[in-house]
Amino acid sequence: MAARPPLSLKARALQWLSQREHSRVELRSKLTRAARLRDEAASAEMSAGDRATEIDTLLDWLTEHRYLSETRFVESRVHARAARFGQRRIAQELSQHGAVLDAATAQRLRASEFERAQALWARRFGPEPAADAALRAKQMRFLASRGFANDVIRRVVRGGDED
Repeated sequence: MAARPPLSLKARALQWLSQREHSRVELRSKLTRAARLRDEAASAEMSAGDRATEIDTLLDWLTEHRYLSETRFVESRVHARAARFGQRRIAQELSQHGAVLDAATAQRLRASEFERAQALWARRFGPEPAADAALRAKQMRFLASRGFANDVIRRVVRGGDED
């Protein structure tokens, strides 16, 4: 059985993008790693600058042909994370990928933050408010680690409804 030739960078990028949305920064990182491995396997002497130019050209082509979209990436990441995380955590994750939360999406997340935090809290700790301060503190730390706002956390843990 003959060995298949390695995939081109374009084929790899399209394969990764067919599995899920990627940010430009994330895809550049994966492509850089793949190009470095390709060059090592072929014993090619390509400089890092030439490799970066090749990758940037490919990323521009993918964006131009709408295979790569920051907007779709943000929408998919928000959709996947909104039920379990607060706005701060989602915005922080997006910034790690070189993307930003647009104003309309941020407003939508802010408007639903109390309901999302309350649903998460109820799934984790049950519908009744905490009996003592130690348990309340534990619940507050849990919600804070998920990126919910402090005022929302206080309202949820106290067991209060919308003000």
